Amino acid sequence: MRELFKTICLALLLLLVTQSTVFAALYEVIRVADGDTITILRQGDKVRVRLVGIDAPETSKSKRDPGQPFSQKSKQHLAGLVLNKQVSVKSYGQDRYGRILGEVFLGDTNINLEMVKAGLAEMYRGRAAKGLDTGKYRRAEEAARREGRNIWSLGDRYVSPKAWRRRH
Repeated sequence: MRELFKTICLALLLLLVTQSTVFAALYEVIRVADGDTITILRQGDKVRVRLVGIDAPETSKSKRDPGQPFSQKSKQHLAGLVLNKQVSVKSYGQDRYGRILGEVFLGDTNINLEMVKAGLAEMYRGRAAKGLDTGKYRRAEEAARREGRNIWSLGDRYVSPKAWRRRH
């Protein structure tokens, strides 16, 4: 019976570890690429983190193109929240570009969720990361949309970042 208990406990521990990983330490945010991608310093290495569960307006890839509406405001808002600050990251693995998919926290504040609440990112429309609670993102988006915050002030003219990427 004792061996069975040990086996079950070990299996549960492994399940928890594989579902998500919280980087135990705090990491300095050294760059904000756009409204959903940051770079942190982890043990002297630069690590890119893609804020999981959200999709922010696309920034321009050239100086002549302004990018998607609200893209600069989204980037600036994220920078104001985290740039040069110490954050923790709950990891949900990596994306196809090798970036950590993570929920970023400043203290107890979920920065990903704050971006959606501000109407400067929408809930990610692709497949959700395994183990991610998408309900809180959906509820935050519904509230921001109802109140017409930022991207949602565009009404019928709003184009999701996913559709924007396909067109450009």
